[in-house]
Amino acid sequence: MTHHTRAAATRSNLLRYQRRLTQVNRGTLLLKRKRQALVDELFTRARAAVASRETIETEARRAWRSLWMALAAQGGAGVTPLGWPTREIDVELSVIELWGLKVAQLGRRPTLVRGLAARGVAPGAAEAASQQAAGHFEALVEHLLEVAPQEHVMRRLGQALARTTRLVNTLEQRVAVGLQADIASIDRTLSEREREEHLRTKRLIVRRRPAS
Repeated sequence: MTHHTRAAATRSNLLRYQRRLTQVNRGTLLLKRKRQALVDELFTRARAAVASRETIETEARRAWRSLWMALAAQGGAGVTPLGWPTREIDVELSVIELWGLKVAQLGRRPTLVRGLAARGVAPGAAEAASQQAAGHFEALVEHLLEVAPQEHVMRRLGQALARTTRLVNTLEQRVAVGLQADIASIDRTLSEREREEHLRTKRLIVRRRPAS
């Protein structure tokens, strides 16, 4: 397939396209380095995230198991008062930059696990299961709040990695390919003109040469 460029086939345009291709190649190289850095950062954090998710899954199973035990021992009427009154949870977040991304970071880890006095429920032998369930769920929520910023960072890194990959593919597969085709088209046209000019000059020389 013959590629036709809209630019005039001149030496200045050829040099301009060559400079532009050099810039595109440099930009692609920088983006590839950024992509690799994002991949390294993502995999480094992914190992910790996997461990956190496994811990959360274990804590969630323990919390729900203890709740079922409490419901079996006291019924819904005995467990429901543990949720009264509802309480507000204050979380301190700060914004940091990571590879040009603004991500949230937990400033202070909230303490959510309470004792019997803080829950405002008189201890009793029948309430041991419900108190245990409350403690397990408080620990679960505490851990969820702790790892939520990490999950946010992971999501932001994944989005940045996908965006960088799209830019690299666009530069490599579209912009660079188009510039290379333009350069080849201009260079081919200039070479044809030079050959035609050379042949024209030879003919003029032959015509002006005196007959022997």
